[in-house]
Amino acid sequence: MRWPEGGARRGPGISPRAEALSPIIESAAQRHAIDPHLVRAVIQVESGYSPRARSPKGAMGLMQLMPATAARFGAASEDDILSPAVNVDVGVRYLRFLADRFGGRTDLVLAAYNAGEGAVIRHGYRVPPYRETQDYVRKVLDLYPLAKR
Repeated sequence: MRWPEGGARRGPGISPRAEALSPIIESAAQRHAIDPHLVRAVIQVESGYSPRARSPKGAMGLMQLMPATAARFGAASEDDILSPAVNVDVGVRYLRFLADRFGGRTDLVLAAYNAGEGAVIRHGYRVPPYRETQDYVRKVLDLYPLAKR
């Protein structure tokens, strides 16, 4: 796994696509009091900075929002979900909600973002023993410090 390559303003190896999205990320992160570096790491793992990314499970956009989650946090249509500004704002709003719910524990926030809040609760407020979720949490946490450079 590598951080996207390109310009230098936000750190070594940042792609032009990631750089272009930086104002959207910074704005949403500031508005919802979430570390923008964490947002960058989530976007990299979720979509590789592809705004039109779609998963086989139905998640869409930069932050790979499921339609029900997107609707819950303010994205009413598929066009909204696929809009980079809306997708990032809704995704960061959801991260803020999860941070408040799970006491700011980044590992649990990421696990809930990937597997759902209920999965974290059902497993005693721990990262669920799902390989996909454990791999996801590890990948984002591995990239998080790189996003800070």
